[in-house]
Amino acid sequence: MATEGQALQLVALLENELIRRRGKIDVHNDYYRGKHRLKFASEEFAKFHGARYRDFSDNWTQVVADSPVERLTVTGFLASGETSADKDLWEVWQVNGLDSDSQLGFLGAVTGARCFVLVWGDPDDPDMPVVTFEDASQSIVAYEPGSRTRRRAALKRWQDGNEDYATLYLPDEVWKFCRPLAQQDKSPQMADVDEELKTWRPREMGDEPNPQPNPMGLVPMVELPNKPMLVDEPMSDVQGVIAMQDAINLLWAQLFTAADYASFPQRVILGAEPPTIPKLNAAGEVVGKQLVDIQKFAVDRVMMFSGKDTKIAEWQAANLAMYTGIIEVAVGHLAAQTRTPQHYLIGKMANLSADALLAAETGLVQRVDEKKLWFGQGLREVARLIALAKGDEAKARALRAGRVLWADSESRSQAQMSDALLKLKQLGFPFEWLALKFGLTPTEVGDVLAMKEAELKMDPVNELSRQLIGTSDPAAPAEEEPAPEEEATV
Repeated sequence: MATEGQALQLVALLENELIRRRGKIDVHNDYYRGKHRLKFASEEFAKFHGARYRDFSDNWTQVVADSPVERLTVTGFLASGETSADKDLWEVWQVNGLDSDSQLGFLGAVTGARCFVLVWGDPDDPDMPVVTFEDASQSIVAYEPGSRTRRRAALKRWQDGNEDYATLYLPDEVWKFCRPLAQQDKSPQMADVDEELKTWRPREMGDEPNPQPNPMGLVPMVELPNKPMLVDEPMSDVQGVIAMQDAINLLWAQLFTAADYASFPQRVILGAEPPTIPKLNAAGEVVGKQLVDIQKFAVDRVMMFSGKDTKIAEWQAANLAMYTGIIEVAVGHLAAQTRTPQHYLIGKMANLSADALLAAETGLVQRVDEKKLWFGQGLREVARLIALAKGDEAKARALRAGRVLWADSESRSQAQMSDALLKLKQLGFPFEWLALKFGLTPTEVGDVLAMKEAELKMDPVNELSRQLIGTSDPAAPAEEEPAPEEEATV
């Protein structure tokens, strides 16, 4: 049991680390949303054109982040020693809306380097724990020294209205704190007051105790890291895209500027004075000369000069295709570095065969499979926590050593998938395994099996077999007739 002072020290420690991580997470989220700053530009270009392209971005970051997430779909959980997916656990997954929220969590991990899953029991419905995916900007997990899996504590911090809230999760108890939202613009007289407001205080919970016991005996928050490292923090998929994304944005800005100034042939007039027109007074008398407005000639596209030495020369328009070629090369580099198929980015597709497309997506498939390995380890622990929240310790042990069922990482047509499954069926694989491989959820597999059984009962051949055999179950073996007694020999 921790004292209030120890709990507050742990909250302060975790909050400082959370604040340190927040900067990178915000930058990566901004790049995913297309909020980019113009970089790598010269001082002169930035001075004259920086504000012009402030809101422009050719956002490839979003495509890179979305490409693996769209293939990360959980279809069930299989406990150790079991041959069928756990239906009760899948019900918890669906009731909590994790079919969709898991996609948000995986996207948060791909962009922010990690996401978290929180599991807690519902006192009103003990058989249905509450499971939520949490963003890396609001949650953090602390581990035991020298371990990457044994969780020591977890903190969730968020803002609601004019209050900051924090919940500290320990293996044996849960602390809840709050404080007024610190204001940024305060007078010097309010500085001391602000320091007092920054102090966390126990949250008033009414009849609910604070701290309250943790019946699971484990920290109920699990981290799902993206690209974990042995000696450093996990990496965001966006992190390696930012530099090339900035370069692509700059090339587009320079292309637009060149198109504005040098996309048409430019002409120059030599050996002639600037054209003038008479300047008249109110009575219509000529009182002088004034220069002709050059913009008028740009609109009328007609200009007259006098003088025997007048000449007109021109220089060719800028080659804008040079910029588009460089941009295409930059996008190709981005595709190779992130293992994103080129047809996701370039948008050019010839008459490619199915095998060629499959080969083009090999890098992305491997990238998705790696994420299934990293996220699957955390999701197994989530399944264990769900069982503990329901009070089933035996299932919790089985799920801890089980595995997560995922949809196929490869993008295949129905014909390709059906042909592959038919060959596996001929090798002896059971129908239920094939249905899961096809991408059906455990619930859908159960429905298909029930429909298949109903079809067998409606088949007249099977009905006749039942009548002849004398049983209502077409799958039941026929009773063996007793062997006739041997006739006694005379």
